[in-house]
Amino acid sequence: MVIGFIGSGKIGGTLAKLAVDAGHSVVLSNSRGPQTLSELVARLGPDARAATAAEAAAAGDIVVVTIPFGRYREVPVEPLDGKIVIDTNNYYFERDGHFPELDAGETTDTELLAAHLPGSRVVKAFNAINYVHLAEHGQAAGTENRRALPIAGDDAEAKKAVAELIDSFGFDVVDAGPLAEGRRFQRDKAAYGPRLTAAELREALSRG
Repeated sequence: MVIGFIGSGKIGGTLAKLAVDAGHSVVLSNSRGPQTLSELVARLGPDARAATAAEAAAAGDIVVVTIPFGRYREVPVEPLDGKIVIDTNNYYFERDGHFPELDAGETTDTELLAAHLPGSRVVKAFNAINYVHLAEHGQAAGTENRRALPIAGDDAEAKKAVAELIDSFGFDVVDAGPLAEGRRFQRDKAAYGPRLTAAELREALSRG
């Protein structure tokens, strides 16, 4: 597949390397322009190239949005129509400013992104793991005590595609349910952060 990246920081760069190692091509973008990604592209090799956010969105079979949540309205809408979008974001009011609807628990950060991208199939994933652990904790399928990562989304086909990608990166997957259930593995929840097996993660999500 071609995987596009809107945001190529620590999480995006780590996921891009996992994608290339798994045999995919990646198209990277950030807010500062393709020319600022030359070093990362060089490290990733011939299966990586830099582009604008709109170009990365158009090129990707799956597109990863991994930017500070407070800037989610900058994500291009039209080129993502009909596409699977992985949202790695977390809401930190200290960084993003206050969003009253999030502070009140009326919705979630990923649901706001999905509302911004009404034609996209949005899946919340990769937000509950540190980027260093994302690079280090992957193991082959069937490994005892393999780490599991949660996902949430409203489109079953999109979740299946994302789960297969996560498995290829070295992690088991636990489906937390529809997109609204992403609240179970966001900041300050039991499922946010620790290394957990699939069984342990299900239990942590049940406490969310």
